[in-house]
Amino acid sequence: MVCFFLPLFLLLLTQFPANICSLCNHLDNYALLQFKNSFVVNTSYEWWSPCYSNPSMKIESWNNGTDCCEWDGVTCNTVSGHVVGLDLSCNGLEGKLSPNSTIFQLKELRRLNLAFNDFLESPIYYRIGDLVSLTHLNLSSTRFGGKIPSTISHLSKLISLDLSGSMRLDLFTWKRLILNATNLRQLHLDDVDMSLIDGSSLSQLMNLSSSLVSLSLAQTGLQGNFPSNIISSPNLHELELSSNQNLSGQLPKFNSSTPLRYLDLSYTAFSGEIPYSIGKLKSLTQLTLTECYFDGLLPLSLGNLTQLTSLNLAGNNLKGEIPSSLSKLTHLTYLDLQVNNFSVSELGLSDNQLTGSIGEFSTYSLRYLSLSNNNIQGDFPNSIYKFQNLSDLSLSSTNLSGVVNFHQFSNLKELSFLDLSHNSFLSLNIDSADHILQNLGVLYLSSCNINKFPKFLARIQNLQELDLSNNKIQGKVPSWFHEKLLRTWKDIQHIDLSYNKLQGVLPIPPYGIQLFLLSNNYFTGDIAMSLCNASSLNVLNLAHNNLTGAIPQCLGTFPSLSVFDMHMNNLYGSIPRNFSKENSFQTIKLNGNRLEGTMPQSLARCTKLEVLDLGDNNIDDTFPNWLETLQELQNFREMMNVIDNKTGLQYMGVANYYNDSVVVTIKGNIPQSLSYLRNLEWLDLSRNKLRGEIPMALTKLNFLSFLNFSQNHLEGIIPNGQQFNTFGNDSYEGNTMLCGFPLSKSCKNDEDRSPYSTSNDDEESGFGWKTVVIGYGCGSVFGMLLGYNVFFNGKPQWLSRLVESIFSIRLKRTNNRAGANRRRIN
Repeated sequence: MVCFFLPLFLLLLTQFPANICSLCNHLDNYALLQFKNSFVVNTSYEWWSPCYSNPSMKIESWNNGTDCCEWDGVTCNTVSGHVVGLDLSCNGLEGKLSPNSTIFQLKELRRLNLAFNDFLESPIYYRIGDLVSLTHLNLSSTRFGGKIPSTISHLSKLISLDLSGSMRLDLFTWKRLILNATNLRQLHLDDVDMSLIDGSSLSQLMNLSSSLVSLSLAQTGLQGNFPSNIISSPNLHELELSSNQNLSGQLPKFNSSTPLRYLDLSYTAFSGEIPYSIGKLKSLTQLTLTECYFDGLLPLSLGNLTQLTSLNLAGNNLKGEIPSSLSKLTHLTYLDLQVNNFSVSELGLSDNQLTGSIGEFSTYSLRYLSLSNNNIQGDFPNSIYKFQNLSDLSLSSTNLSGVVNFHQFSNLKELSFLDLSHNSFLSLNIDSADHILQNLGVLYLSSCNINKFPKFLARIQNLQELDLSNNKIQGKVPSWFHEKLLRTWKDIQHIDLSYNKLQGVLPIPPYGIQLFLLSNNYFTGDIAMSLCNASSLNVLNLAHNNLTGAIPQCLGTFPSLSVFDMHMNNLYGSIPRNFSKENSFQTIKLNGNRLEGTMPQSLARCTKLEVLDLGDNNIDDTFPNWLETLQELQNFREMMNVIDNKTGLQYMGVANYYNDSVVVTIKGNIPQSLSYLRNLEWLDLSRNKLRGEIPMALTKLNFLSFLNFSQNHLEGIIPNGQQFNTFGNDSYEGNTMLCGFPLSKSCKNDEDRSPYSTSNDDEESGFGWKTVVIGYGCGSVFGMLLGYNVFFNGKPQWLSRLVESIFSIRLKRTNNRAGANRRRIN
């Protein structure tokens, strides 16, 4: 019987006019419509307005005969139907606000936002005080004019107040507001005329010290001394006092619990020293003290502000040296220290996130300038050529553009270190060879689009490190370069000419050199035996050339050689057979040559060996069982023992000069120990003869972005969880015995149960198959009737709310009844 009458009753309800069951209070509905009709809408905002790209047209949905609770920008109390929220920001309202405006009739209004509309300098009338339920009021940038009424202090429940704009605030209203609105967390009065409020009256803000989170009083005409204890309030996150030129004050002594994130005192009369305790503001992201009267030294503790993104101290009386600790500010995107009295001996700000252009320098006393690895743009500053005392210049990995004329560096008599690498937008003029860089010891010009050998190198006497890699240098190495290596550059330690188009015979590295990198060129000919003089080598990389002949046997005796890479050449003969005891070899790559013979027994002495690649040669030997003694070669210990807060390869390669990779091929079961490779990002075990199940422990590999187990003989359930849920069918193709997600083949213990289950569990829960069938029948009748009505009459929104409220109440009662039954049973 219930099944029949319930849908009939609801069907009858749908025939009543929708406005009879409207949720919106009819008085509030009328008030909003009258408010709308008192304005015109003009959404043509200026380009600088925050509403320019996203003007709102909320008020267009306000139509008579519709439920105001469904209107854009309107929020209602779901029980009483009264309007409690009104957001018409950026709505283009234009017109004067009347003292009899119906908006003042919305007595239960809690949130009101009219920001970025135009009220044509009409005042905020005293009736604003009638809205005593307000907790959030935003009238910023609305062109309200006149004096802020004292009745604003009646809004004692205010949590957020933003009246930023061209109005006036007198002393009486200020005192009453601060006295009554004791729950204020956000107070923004930018551009409000507060010139009648003195410093002593500002101390009343301490009444809000336990609640105030954001205080913004920019360009308000404040005078006197700002209380320093407000700056260190226990909950204050943002403080904006800029452009109050007659407002004085000093920074307080901060403690580690001060939560300040944003501090702007620019263009004020604040003075004194920047306290060392400022380094305790660990949450600070922006510090702006431009054009104030701060003096003294910059504290070293600024380097502790590791969250800082913007630092502007320009236009003060600061002196001394710029602390090197600023280089720790790795999130910094903006830095301005101009117009002070700094005596800079160095400026090191590499590895930050600085943006914008460098600009021209006004002081030329720098000896050290490092701005590498930033997002700096603009032209290379010509004022750098005037730094006569400059010894170190590092501008690598930036976005600088323009022309660098190397002959102008001849003015820099002290320059010993120059790094302009990885600047693809710079154009280097390196043709001149006269009087250039006489004292240069280190030159890094990697990835600079150079297409010829720099001629000025011929005049340098004491070169120690040279990097010309990843350029487009063609042809043979100049004869003077060979001569310099053998006779002049006695202290040379590092040469990198890799990834160019160099031809001819190899240059011969001299005694004392440590890194010699000439890979990925077109060098030909034999490797000269004079290479044996370079016994101090740490890294020797001649891979991917056209070298022929035998490998000098002396290389196995080099005590410091850790990387020995000559793969992909045309070398023949045997592998060096005389590897010495206590050698340093970590990588030996000789694959892709024509080497012959057997594996040398002396390889067993390479106890530090991590990578050994001798593939694609003509070696004729059985697999040597003595390789099992090379512990670093046979297990994953170094890959497992990673440091979680480090990035990059800590387990293979030498610093930044040589990184290696290996392809691991496993046959048999997949070892559980792979789960310890916690930083593993790529795992490809495809096309092996793997058997058994995929270890569940592999789901611990949280950084895995690629997985391929295809074309093996794996079986069982595919593990679920973590990264494994992101891989598709392709990762498991060709394993006919695998089952489970994401494959369409389900596992036996994972099959869906019948929807008509008659298990005891179903019956005990009150949801057996009989209940399902009965519910299906009632639902069908009700669904057809209601669907027919909706098809012809449209969606009755009031009915949706009614049904939702009925069923939520019934559900609650049912749950309560069930809870009572459980209590009785217990």
